[in-house]
Amino acid sequence: MNFDLVIRNGTVVTASDIWESCDIGIKDGIIVAVGPRLPATAGVQVIDAEGAFITPGGVDCHVHLSQVYEAAVDEIDRSVITNGVIPDLENYVSDTYDTGTRSAVAGGTTTVVTFASQMKKDESIIPVIEDYHKLAKDQSYCDYAFHVIITNPTPQIVEEEFPRMVDEYGITSVKLYMTYKPMRLRDYQILDVMYSARKLGITTMVHAENTDIIDWMTRHLEEKLMTQPYHHGTSRPPIVEAEATNRAICLAELMDTPILLVHISGGPATKHIRDAQTRLLPIYGETCPQYMFLLADSMRKGDFEGAKCVCSPPIREDKSDQDAIWTGIKNGTFTIVSSDHAPSKYEHPHGKKRGLQHGNLPHGKFRFIPNGLPGVETRVPLLFSGGVLSGRISPQKFVEVTSTNPAKLYGLKKKGCIGPGFDADIVIWYPQATFQPFNLTNEMLHHAIDYTPFEGIEFKNWPRYTIIRGKVVFSHGEVVGEMGYGQFILREKSLLPGPRDVWLSEWSP
Repeated sequence: MNFDLVIRNGTVVTASDIWESCDIGIKDGIIVAVGPRLPATAGVQVIDAEGAFITPGGVDCHVHLSQVYEAAVDEIDRSVITNGVIPDLENYVSDTYDTGTRSAVAGGTTTVVTFASQMKKDESIIPVIEDYHKLAKDQSYCDYAFHVIITNPTPQIVEEEFPRMVDEYGITSVKLYMTYKPMRLRDYQILDVMYSARKLGITTMVHAENTDIIDWMTRHLEEKLMTQPYHHGTSRPPIVEAEATNRAICLAELMDTPILLVHISGGPATKHIRDAQTRLLPIYGETCPQYMFLLADSMRKGDFEGAKCVCSPPIREDKSDQDAIWTGIKNGTFTIVSSDHAPSKYEHPHGKKRGLQHGNLPHGKFRFIPNGLPGVETRVPLLFSGGVLSGRISPQKFVEVTSTNPAKLYGLKKKGCIGPGFDADIVIWYPQATFQPFNLTNEMLHHAIDYTPFEGIEFKNWPRYTIIRGKVVFSHGEVVGEMGYGQFILREKSLLPGPRDVWLSEWSP
């Protein structure tokens, strides 16, 4: 066979194996051969990996682009919002599909799954999906797909539009919030969504925090003038996440439906997930690099710079929570590691400094700081450098949680693996012996954000090449791909275990 591209002399890693001195043959954007000494005729492009690791392209399934910030949406003039989209995006959103996906490929991510966000007033999710298609069309450097955030699960939506969402639009996952006033659902509404999701094979993502505790704590902290960025974490101790996580698991067990608990931050919630998995429930867990590499002291930085690390759930104070996250990755409690890329600029009227504009307090109010951190570019390198090269996890585990499992969980059947028949989405790293470690600065990154929470962290390697469907899109520190090369991916149902047909009473759906 004549290949279009041959990658030679690499250490190829999958979720189960490592092959040294291995070649990869690519034709028409598809991997067609993996093995030693593949032939390359005249005119075939050849890349010498020089013995370096070769891993599947990263699949980041939790990325917010061109989207209203959930925690701040009640403060925005709702009259300018149409189906979750703000016309003047620059005023509210700092990474759109062009800048966000450019950043993704520079960090070894080849597929992102972003969010189409329904607003409470929206009576249909179909215009929401179509609006986000318009935002993303011809704007993406990498392949992409959508989840739909459900905030108004009317009978029409869950009974009539969910089947259309799956069959016509190729969207097989939804996200629900148990917190944030403009987004949160009551348990009754969550059960409505789970009921329909089970029938259709939809994966239900849950942001699990107890909203009443947060509101109560925030009011009492404000009465005591405890409103600095650091107290964002004070208002949300680990029990806030743990209670909601356990409640979401209980609802899923009642309905016998798979759920993914997103961006888990601490030990107590991790334990609830592990216990549910031990009982063989189809409960999956997601965590993020900020909970693995940062501690709450990052929110204590002076001059309001602690606002740069405000996200929900918050970065935890106790190292034991950080250790629990690493243990959960190693023992399989966490199915995937995502970025939860949900950034806003720091020096911007509607960005992180927005928290200084309220309350006439010199240290501002954490309640008005937009939640979220930039991280789509740093996710894969952080876990490779701080996980694989630091000896915390194996190369196979790295591939499992950053590529293979995300693809399986979300029905991206041609993504996440180096093997014949899969898309040629590949990351080639630098040979370790020749790589010069460096300390990260924001200027090195390709996003549209004016800071990174990972400033100063040492990286022991970085992607040398990012390849999407056989085309090099990032090479030696430069994005060389074209905006618009990324394709929308129609997804199938999850490939991971689903309902068990086990019920808690005589009732079953």
